[in-house]
Amino acid sequence: MSAPAPNVVAANRQLLKKLLVVSALMFGFGFALVPFYEKICQVAGLRDVFRSEGAAVQNTQVDASRTVNIEFDANTQRLAWTFKPSQPYVAVNPGAVTEVVYEIRNTLDRPVTGQAVPSYGPANAAEYFKKLECFCFSQQTLKPGEAREMPVRFYVDRKLPAGVHTITLSYSFFRADANSKPRSAETGDRAGTARRGF
Repeated sequence: MSAPAPNVVAANRQLLKKLLVVSALMFGFGFALVPFYEKICQVAGLRDVFRSEGAAVQNTQVDASRTVNIEFDANTQRLAWTFKPSQPYVAVNPGAVTEVVYEIRNTLDRPVTGQAVPSYGPANAAEYFKKLECFCFSQQTLKPGEAREMPVRFYVDRKLPAGVHTITLSYSFFRADANSKPRSAETGDRAGTARRGF
């Protein structure tokens, strides 16, 4: 093999120098883009790069000037379960997400499936009471003697009329399994507890 011509070697060195200069410029341009990008984001409001990491995100949809009392009621219809809210009421600001827990226990020696049906007082409150998570969205099957805590996560719409200061949320649990015809020992005197005007 013969040695490359001197002009080819010189051309290759010249090309290598140009490629190194271009690489260095591209590397420097990448670093120069960071402050440029931050300034564009700040002006355009795309993301808040200057907010401190510890700053908490606040829900601006909460109406802190109003308080609404939410009362909780629980009953069963021909179902041998104990069922009650963990607290009788809670005071909330419209727009604030709130979670309450209902406690339930199957007092029978066999599994039973139930379905909770909500009702509201006053009647138009359902339009403003927004549930995000609820045990009433699906049937609940409890094993013999099983106890469970079931959350309800909700918020009250800020459009709730100003004259409404109290909302009552009442749940009635009904049997939902295939053997839904109750035995006489299961019925007890629970039927009357659901007739509280809801």
